[in-house]
Amino acid sequence: MIRQLARCVGKYRRDTLLTPLFVVFEVVMEVLIPLLMSYLIDYGINQGNSGIIVRLGIALVISTLISLTFGALAGHYAASASAGFAKNLRQRMYYRVQEYSFSNIDRFSAASLVTRLTTDVTNVQNSFQMIIRIAVRAPIMLLFSLGMAFSLNPRLSLIYLAAIPLLGGGLLLIAVKAHPVFERVFRTYDRLNNVVQENLRGIRVVKSFVREEQEEEKFKDVSRSIFRDFSLAEKLLAFNSPLMQFAMYGCMLLISWIGAKMIVSSTMTTGQLVSLIAYTSQILMSLNMLSMVFVMIIISRASAGRIVEVLEEESDLAGPEEPLLEVKDGSICFEEAGFSYYGDPGRLCLADISLSIAAGETVGIIGGTGSAKTSLIQLIPRLYDVTAGRVLVGGQDVRRYDLETLRSEVAVVLQKNVLFSGTIRENLRWGDPEADDSELERVCRLAQADEFIRRFPDGYDTYIEQGGTNVSGGQKQRLCIARALLKKPKILILDDSTSAVDTRTDALIRRALREELPRTTKLIVAQRISSVMDADKIIVMDDGRVSAVGTHDELMASSTVYREVYESQQKGGNEHEIA
Repeated sequence: MIRQLARCVGKYRRDTLLTPLFVVFEVVMEVLIPLLMSYLIDYGINQGNSGIIVRLGIALVISTLISLTFGALAGHYAASASAGFAKNLRQRMYYRVQEYSFSNIDRFSAASLVTRLTTDVTNVQNSFQMIIRIAVRAPIMLLFSLGMAFSLNPRLSLIYLAAIPLLGGGLLLIAVKAHPVFERVFRTYDRLNNVVQENLRGIRVVKSFVREEQEEEKFKDVSRSIFRDFSLAEKLLAFNSPLMQFAMYGCMLLISWIGAKMIVSSTMTTGQLVSLIAYTSQILMSLNMLSMVFVMIIISRASAGRIVEVLEEESDLAGPEEPLLEVKDGSICFEEAGFSYYGDPGRLCLADISLSIAAGETVGIIGGTGSAKTSLIQLIPRLYDVTAGRVLVGGQDVRRYDLETLRSEVAVVLQKNVLFSGTIRENLRWGDPEADDSELERVCRLAQADEFIRRFPDGYDTYIEQGGTNVSGGQKQRLCIARALLKKPKILILDDSTSAVDTRTDALIRRALREELPRTTKLIVAQRISSVMDADKIIVMDDGRVSAVGTHDELMASSTVYREVYESQQKGGNEHEIA
């Protein structure tokens, strides 16, 4: 875990190393100050020597200023190092997530990844800053102060050695009890984040079904869990402060009491007692700092573990050593392919899929809810990998291709259409960043989107809100189709991507695709038979298997299920799904 995190220091290594160096210089000057005060009292004030008072006074001022300067430099470099470390850590996590397959993301959940990129990184950043500054300052201050105290009065300094084991044992007990609670808290934070994201995404549904109270109660339940766990953890950590105060003031009282007796018996000077009390404050303040670092490490240790889980997660989509960098054509072949979301051959959602699709063909895929239509098409661009068998594109196993090369030639418009915040023009250029305006307009005409875009006051510069909330479902679908067409793919997959448009617009889109993209292999997943009946072939899916394959006329003659659905849709004018 430490090795993984240390890699994120990167170019801030210099700042990380300079911080403890300046801290050491700061501590050295601070430790000298009580010694100078002792000499000032004993040899200057008590003896009435004004020359010594002036010289030592100047030395004290200079020492204080030097200590302040080194402290400021240490703070500056610590802030730079910790902020840079957090930036690198967040970047590395984010880039790592970009490499994940869908199954990797499914394992973590989006809400959990957001929490790890925000709350957990902040915890580790705070801990890192304390480690390179406070965790260096505290033990050095402790050792130097103890050394100076023993040099002044070894017998009286033994009091410190009695206080240290008491504090150490107490802090260890607090850590053992508090760490599991913090681990539980951060898992609950994932749930809270998920509840909030789900509510915000589905706010229109929540309001239309008047479910605000239920959603509020769900939020309160998770919040109460966090409150209970955090309260318990904070109660445990709260013992740290009284333990420190008890040790600090106990030592001061003992030293003052015994030291006063030693001054009366002339075995100690007043200056030495003042210095010992000052060193007592420094020693116990050092222990207090160590306890703060200790607490922060307890909190951040759980966060660090969650971050490292993201960094060490290996993508399920491993690339070959010598990947293919060109897709010959848009032909597709499934050879006894099987797939499980769990990677378990005993729990396949797709089984024994054997299909052959020629380049340039238009293929319809129809089937009931849960028949694994979407799972089937997601294997083509390697959004998931097959559990059994093979999927070939352009005559080659998809696992032999460079992933970017393969996905550049396969455009997928998924069921859940996503538009990003930005103008329509910016969203379309996800398909091709170099596309000019004439190309944008061409693909929008093919997708039947140009007409409604021109009706907007700002046309192609119309701003799309996050998630595309300011356009209708049909408009969003057509914009996503246009974006996919801009890639000029060899394979175009429309996963129920015209469900929100009327049948006339659907027919116009299909005709445009057929006439304008004759060499592109087109896979159309649909619930309406009218959307696929003119395809070169239609695949009927049922319970994760291919039930039948053929043209519309062939299936009407050979497939009872297909015929029944067609007749029910024609009779009632409804778009029923295959049962």
